[in-house]
Amino acid sequence: MPCWKSARLEARLLRVLLVLALVAGPMLGRSEPAQLEELRVERVDGELFLFAQMRFGLAPSVEDALRKGIAVHFVAEARITRERWYWTDERLAQALRYTRVAYQPLTRRWRVNVSSTPITGAALGLGLTQFYDSLEEALGAVQRIAGWRIASAEQLASEGRQTLQFRFRLDSSQLPRTFQLGNVGQADWHLAIERRIDLSVEPGQ
Repeated sequence: MPCWKSARLEARLLRVLLVLALVAGPMLGRSEPAQLEELRVERVDGELFLFAQMRFGLAPSVEDALRKGIAVHFVAEARITRERWYWTDERLAQALRYTRVAYQPLTRRWRVNVSSTPITGAALGLGLTQFYDSLEEALGAVQRIAGWRIASAEQLASEGRQTLQFRFRLDSSQLPRTFQLGNVGQADWHLAIERRIDLSVEPGQ
């Protein structure tokens, strides 16, 4: 009888350990949640400029893809709307910022491209290009946005309450087609940040 009870206890313990492994397994190696540490705007000569500081890490599978020469793309979007009580909010301005991170095996350096248009092979020479010695430095550049012009004085001339919606995400749609089939939809490749601020209460507005 004692042996039978011991066997049942061991079987229960194994089931508990199996459940814990199934629950914890997908979380192992995941990066920390993406955070927006700072988001502010400044008005200069009537134009609106955005400053942001984010913090996030990449999952091991994403880092592995980068080190194998697969470029990773990020997209930042700033949209300004004016509240209308009689209809849906009016869009006053929209700005997009595309960032591409890629490893250069020959030089062992990291290349970061920033552009206002999608960065494809033909557009690699356009926009701003910077090189870094480590992935950490390259990601640090991606996580900082300074002095990004998001609206002109004419676009902000409308009266009424205006709201800024800021979005930042890892754009898995820019991955090679064959790579997308095996990775799109996986949690490792989901990185997104979003926040709204009321421009009428922002300093300097």
